[in-house]
Amino acid sequence: MALHISGLIMMVIFNLLVLGIGIWASLKSKKMAKNSAGGQMEVSFLANRRVTLAVGVFTMTATWVGGAFIIGVAETVYDPTKGLIWALIPLQMSVSFIIGGLFFAKPMRDKNYITMMDPFQRKYGKTLTGLLAIIPFISEVMWVPVTLISLGVTVSVFSDLPLSLCIWISAAVAIVYTVLGGLYSVAFTDVIQLSLVFCSLWLCAPFVLVSDVYTDLRQTAFNHTFQAPWLGHLESDDVWIWIDNFLAMSIGNLAFQDFHQRTLSSSSTATARMICFIAAGVVIILGIPPVLIGAVAASTDWNLTSYGSPSPYERGEAAMALPIILLHLTPTAVFVVGMGAIAGAAMSSTDSCLLAATSIFTTNIYTLVRHQVSERELQWVIRLSIVVVGTVGTSLTYLDSRTLAFWILSSDLTYTVMLPQLICILFVRSSNAYGAVAGYIVASVMRVLCGEPVFNLPAILRFPGCALEDGVYVQRWPFKTICMLSSLVTILVFSYATSLLFNKGILPERWDLFRVTTQEETLNIMFTITLSQKTINPHQAA
Repeated sequence: MALHISGLIMMVIFNLLVLGIGIWASLKSKKMAKNSAGGQMEVSFLANRRVTLAVGVFTMTATWVGGAFIIGVAETVYDPTKGLIWALIPLQMSVSFIIGGLFFAKPMRDKNYITMMDPFQRKYGKTLTGLLAIIPFISEVMWVPVTLISLGVTVSVFSDLPLSLCIWISAAVAIVYTVLGGLYSVAFTDVIQLSLVFCSLWLCAPFVLVSDVYTDLRQTAFNHTFQAPWLGHLESDDVWIWIDNFLAMSIGNLAFQDFHQRTLSSSSTATARMICFIAAGVVIILGIPPVLIGAVAASTDWNLTSYGSPSPYERGEAAMALPIILLHLTPTAVFVVGMGAIAGAAMSSTDSCLLAATSIFTTNIYTLVRHQVSERELQWVIRLSIVVVGTVGTSLTYLDSRTLAFWILSSDLTYTVMLPQLICILFVRSSNAYGAVAGYIVASVMRVLCGEPVFNLPAILRFPGCALEDGVYVQRWPFKTICMLSSLVTILVFSYATSLLFNKGILPERWDLFRVTTQEETLNIMFTITLSQKTINPHQAA
């Protein structure tokens, strides 16, 4: 495909704009660090907890509305085997934010944690927390290629530039301003990126809709015109899988550090909760244009376009449905703006993943090895970690050019393994380290035994309805949710059992490797103090 000069110029201008904003924000971050009493970690990872409501909504939404979000929604709506019924990512994200605001934001922000792993560290100690932190760290690294691949695929639509070159340039820009300014740079660039995404998507959608090469969407929604109806259909065998995916992509997102980094950096608990609720509405609004563009792609007579026949789906280019529609159904200027929207969305997610992974590594893993760390050493560890995470994450794009593979691995780890751990550490006072270890093992083993066709992993543990399709066993039950609930029950049962055995003296205290008896005594003292404070000053506690 020939080089599209205007599209390329737009990408260059956008990258320079974002880099400039990031550098400007980094200068403000350095001034803040000099006047801060919170330390290097709070400045770098949480912008000294000074994120306002407006900036918080921008950075929360921009983190999740990435290139994979925009392109993935349009692709799924366009895909004749899927349709809108399978493209509910905006709704899933919205549900995630609402649940997070209702239940997770307050207990995390009230305790002034730095990462989502800090409550584990306070209760279980550094060693076990460091091991548990590996899972969310890997999940964040896996998100880097997801965001960058979507950008590279988009650029390949209008240029002959190598996919790898486009990916590395964007990654380098995100790495530079994240290194320089931490969350402060990320938050301010998110404001610019999300503003561009919002305006661009809603500018492009009307131009696509006024095109005369597609059939009325109301007709193609229910009737087979050029392909299957774009509303999609849900077979009876797929209902449990649909429910499983919906839960994994909604409440599963609450086990990502990205979400908690936004609430923890807010100026207050009330602000943190409001950020979640407002972002829940904004993400729905941003999901409408990709849905409309995907529906138009499913309703288009490609013989009437400059793209021609066969259709993108028949050519194996369904993943590029959105940029293809913008290129062939809109004026050049609109197409260029649309490319800026995808670039902005991709980079806003990339920098968030870099910072989230670095914060977990530095706070919960590196400090396990280095107990005494100076502020200067910490500053260089943060910078080096961002570069290493960015380099490793970008390099993973060579292993697989599909966003699906990394997306599945990342979401599975957080939903099946980390979510039950997080629920128990925040809301189950009796949970202990023995339960955490047992739950971790059960979730990991069960998920591997359930198999995964994307990674050619055979299904050894087969639930009812598991069928052999094209030589591969496909699960029909909500196996991810079963793994998650099994882990949750295991944590509760083992925590109760070990606590009973040691506290009743059934097992000798010298066998108590995780000091459950000592831990419970400490928790009882802390609970008594907290209760006394609420009794003395009920208005302040409220």
